[in-house]
Amino acid sequence: MTAVRRTRRVAVFGVALSDCGRVDSATPYDLHAQAARRALADSGLAKASIDGLASAGLGTLAPMEIADHLGLRPAWADSTSVGGATWEVMAAHAADAIAAGHANAVLLVYGSTARADLKAGRRTAGLSYGTRGPLQFEAPYGHTLIAKYAMAARRHMHEYGTTLQQLADIAVQTRANALHNPHAMYRDPITVDDVLDGPLIADPFTKLQCCIRSDGGCAVLLAGEDYAADAARPPVWVLGAGTAVSHTAMSEWEDFTVSPAARSGRAAFERAGITPAEVDVAELYDAFTYMTLVTLEDLGFCAKGEGGAFVEDGRLTVGGELPVNTDGGGLSACHPGMRGLFLLVEAVRQLRGEAEAGRQVRRRDGELPRIAVASGTGGWFCSAGTLVLARD
Repeated sequence: MTAVRRTRRVAVFGVALSDCGRVDSATPYDLHAQAARRALADSGLAKASIDGLASAGLGTLAPMEIADHLGLRPAWADSTSVGGATWEVMAAHAADAIAAGHANAVLLVYGSTARADLKAGRRTAGLSYGTRGPLQFEAPYGHTLIAKYAMAARRHMHEYGTTLQQLADIAVQTRANALHNPHAMYRDPITVDDVLDGPLIADPFTKLQCCIRSDGGCAVLLAGEDYAADAARPPVWVLGAGTAVSHTAMSEWEDFTVSPAARSGRAAFERAGITPAEVDVAELYDAFTYMTLVTLEDLGFCAKGEGGAFVEDGRLTVGGELPVNTDGGGLSACHPGMRGLFLLVEAVRQLRGEAEAGRQVRRRDGELPRIAVASGTGGWFCSAGTLVLARD
């Protein structure tokens, strides 16, 4: 493939997590600020260099309330909100803006106290998206968010023979990756039997095949190549990005076994000038086990229908053939809401070689990974954003 060159190269220079997991004493604004300060310190760049801000999910006028809280007056802003893929889509927008000279350094920042708010009674579990607009035609059938994912998983099982054991194995391997992550909420090893014997949430998903609910935030700072000389760490380059949107009504989804990552991934790889075979580590949105499986297929790591066999034999673990969700993912590490930004943080840390002992990915030659993919999914496979990242 031939790489599509940007007019100005764009890199990630800073990444950070806020406090994550069980955070009962902070507001979402606190987590935004904490993550932003840490990412800026990680980058070594001055706060004054930030002239772009991307944020969603908090405030009446996002991201202006966040800009105000952080003491920023950006000339470029993005409040795109397409669910869990929001952050990969925003990163794609930011990279284009920086490449074109419309911004120089863009901060992406997120924070949520979903778990603490639920425990304190400040919110409900939010299993339904309401009954207004087009959703009124599905509400009589009891379509919760989880049920929509479960329907898609069952269709894949029907079409391709994917098994309950294969889906459960994804949860087992993801938990194994969380084992050495001190920030992961759940680190105790689990087995396929543990997964399958758990409470049924929405057929075929048992509890351990569904994402956890946590608090937490993170931030990512992207900037033009000319900032490399002032940065504290080597750049992680944005080689390519792709975005796609699909449906909201399940009746408008042509094929439950194909997610919009099939389009966003293809675009990202073409623009990066690489193939999936060159990827060393993948960070994929995993609110449910089926998301991991179908995203692997749609990004081209295996053929359609072969995801079940592909995820077997420990292939997704840190020491496996294709390490996936090396922090423990949304199934074990953290899931405060729109998790897509956490995928970028983990991908960058893996490329830099900053992961803790026991979960740092190494290539077969012993070297650090060179290329990573982060792919977010939003809604109920309604949107997707894919980024290809690489170190020098």
